[in-house]
This record gives sequence, structure tokens and C-alpha cells, in this order.
Amino acid sequence: MTWAEYFQESNVQIAETAALLAEGATWRSLQAAVDNGFLIRARRGHYALPETDVHLLEAVRLGGRLACVSAAAHAGVFALDDSFAHIHVHPTGSRLRAPHNRFELLTDRNRDGVELHWGRLLDSEAGTEYRVGLADALVQVFRCQEPKFALAALESALHQRLIGDEDVATIFAALPARFGALRPFVDARSDSGQETVLRYIVREAGYAFESQVSIVGVGRVDMVVEGCLVVEADSRKFHDGWSAHVRDRTRDCDLAALGYMTYRALYRDIIHNPARVVSAIAGLLAANRHYRTVIA
Repeated sequence: MTWAEYFQESNVQIAETAALLAEGATWRSLQAAVDNGFLIRARRGHYALPETDVHLLEAVRLGGRLACVSAAAHAGVFALDDSFAHIHVHPTGSRLRAPHNRFELLTDRNRDGVELHWGRLLDSEAGTEYRVGLADALVQVFRCQEPKFALAALESALHQRLIGDEDVATIFAALPARFGALRPFVDARSDSGQETVLRYIVREAGYAFESQVSIVGVGRVDMVVEGCLVVEADSRKFHDGWSAHVRDRTRDCDLAALGYMTYRALYRDIIHNPARVVSAIAGLLAANRHYRTVIA
């Protein structure tokens, strides 16, 4: 059995020395695997394959668990920016190691952008040995990210049925009261994080809208704003390639025949330039003579 086969069959990403020795490995074979690049020694007594997620390796090396957006992304949930690892460490944790060097003690100078979370968890037994539970990760996301991105992470987890309504109640109960204003807007129907953010932007701009609307002859659309403008949240993942363009343009044509205007908002504008999205919506609505041009 190869090292890769062992990790796959054991369904682990980090293997401890004792488990590897029990499967027939020896100290000499482990050292040879590390020397030849077949394994990485993330921390004393902890081994991983070279292709293991870098943030997971950083968490193990540091002596904590993936947290916040890093834990959410690792679980398959929308996370705005996971370029730097977010790691939870026990409130009494000490002698932590640098995320990129297990031989160095952690200091402010060698954190390399890693964000540390020290707070107590809702359920320290949830998640895995190397990742906090999803409910705790989402609480951390709300405390760490902008509300619209935190809401997107929460709805992503709900849509995938990774959490339930009772978890949502637990999450908001653990947050400061100011976050309670967001709870009525939680909607598990959003297909993507960017759709949640788009809905947040449109609501903040003061427009009336309906989400996930089924239109006869067309199908379901992301949003209908003020009863006349269909707004879709586009991304390269689902709208790249000629066949996807043909499908989208055909839908736009069918919507036009039914009297709807359409606007396909790009991911980069939704996430990074919301003012551009609002401006486009305002311009299209103003062009419709049946629409009021002054927002109450």
C-alpha cells in the first residue's frame, strides 16, 4: 500500500505516528518518506501528504484548528477570502509554533498573516481534530467579516443542509444583539454566496424584490426587482463557455418577450464594487417609464 492509498482508505488528511506504525510503517520508512517528499511532517507525530491543504498544515503546525472562513471553506461553505489561514487556539494555549516552521515558537513576526481566534467555542467536541465545528466557524465569521459576507456563509451552509434551523438559532444566540437584525433575512434558497450578497445589496439600496422567482416559459431566476427587472448573479463557474452564453442569451430573449428587462451582475462587481451594481439597476429601472425613479 502506498502512502496516498493509506490516507485515502483511512479517510484522513493528517495521520499520527501511532496509527502509521500500527499499519506497518517504521521510523526509518517514515523518515525516508519525508526525505523523498512523499510525506510532510506537519508537527511532531503528525504526517500529511504533500498536496494537503496548506491552511490545514498551518493549523496543525501552529497547534490549533482551522477556524472562521478557513473552517467554512474547508467544509465546502462560501468564504469570501481564505487566502490567509484563520486558526482557533485554546484560550490557555501556549508554546504555539510558527505556521510555516514547526521548529520556531510563534511570535508576531512569524505569523505570516495567520489570524488567530482565542475565544471559547460553543461545542469544542464538534468538527474534527483539525477544524472547529461549522456552527462555531460561522459565529467567528460573523464577528470577523462584513455582515453581507457572513450572511452568505450562513446561507451557503443552510442551502447545502450542513446546518439546520436549530443551528441558526444557536449561532445568533451566541452573537451580540446587534446581529439579530440580520436573522429575518436568512434564506436557504440562495444557490451561491454571491446571490446572497446581491440580495443584501439590493435590499440596502431600498428596492423591492422577490428572490428565486419561477417564470413560466423561462424557469427560475435569481431575483425580480420592482416587478420588472430580472437580476441574475453570474459567475464564471456556471456561465463560462459558448453553450452557457447561448443558454443565457436565450433566457434573456424569452424574458424580453414577456416584458422583463434583464441584468447579469458579475461576481467581481457584486463582491468588490456593489455601487456599480446599484448604479446599473437604477439606470435600467429609470429607463422603464412604468417605474418610479425616486427611491423612498
